[in-house]
Amino acid sequence: MLPDGTGKAHTWTQHLGTRRPRIRAGVRLERSRLACRRHRPPPQAPTAPPVSRRNPTPLADMGFWGQSQEATIGFLRHAELKHGRVAMAAFVGFCLQSNGVHFPWACTLEGTTFGDIAAAGGPAAQWDALPTNAKLQILLLIGFFELLSENTYALAQSGQKHYMRGGKPGVFPSLKKVGIPVPVPLDLWDPFGFTAKMSQEKKDAKLVTELNNGRAAMLGIMGFVAASKVPGSVPALDGLIAPYSGEVMAPFSAGDSALPFVEGMLKASPF
Repeated sequence: MLPDGTGKAHTWTQHLGTRRPRIRAGVRLERSRLACRRHRPPPQAPTAPPVSRRNPTPLADMGFWGQSQEATIGFLRHAELKHGRVAMAAFVGFCLQSNGVHFPWACTLEGTTFGDIAAAGGPAAQWDALPTNAKLQILLLIGFFELLSENTYALAQSGQKHYMRGGKPGVFPSLKKVGIPVPVPLDLWDPFGFTAKMSQEKKDAKLVTELNNGRAAMLGIMGFVAASKVPGSVPALDGLIAPYSGEVMAPFSAGDSALPFVEGMLKASPF
């Protein structure tokens, strides 16, 4: 029994009764915290940032060549993927060629070596230094791959459709399934089968990463080209890129003037 100064006696239970709610409230709060921790969802695996949906031009709302909007969007997405892949390869190649990295063997039957080509200067000058036949071989091979990727039969052999007919943009058909003989048992696309066992969610995330990297590479390679053609146009690259005095958009140079129309093309150059 405890006196409270009023002449009344109280039990320990009565004396501590006013503090019990505080203790119970604290216990309830701690229990709710533990419950929240138990039911908290597991951390999500990091994913690539979403592709921006900014559309500053009306291209995505148009119908190219009288086609539907879905076909037009498929065309634009395929073009973006294709140019992004080319730009990523070009960016890496520009860096390697600018630093003198090349194959150690000859590139022609006449004995011209890759070292001879690399000595011509920067990457654009190296392209000009290639023999005409080498340029034609490269351009014809690119044209062949372009035709194959657009061919409905070749796509069907890989279980795909054209990107403007409900197919997946960016898909390249299998060379082996089309029946084209290749020197090694590997395909051009995913030769080692890295994507064969990937889930669709992981493939979608990697496609977003590829799009973003391709966009960055397109800006990067055009920055390299601008810096080589117009010194000082890219201040961050001053002194790092070898200058180039030729025509960066011309596939042929004065050394290829024996080809039809090349001489007239060079005279019509606006730069």
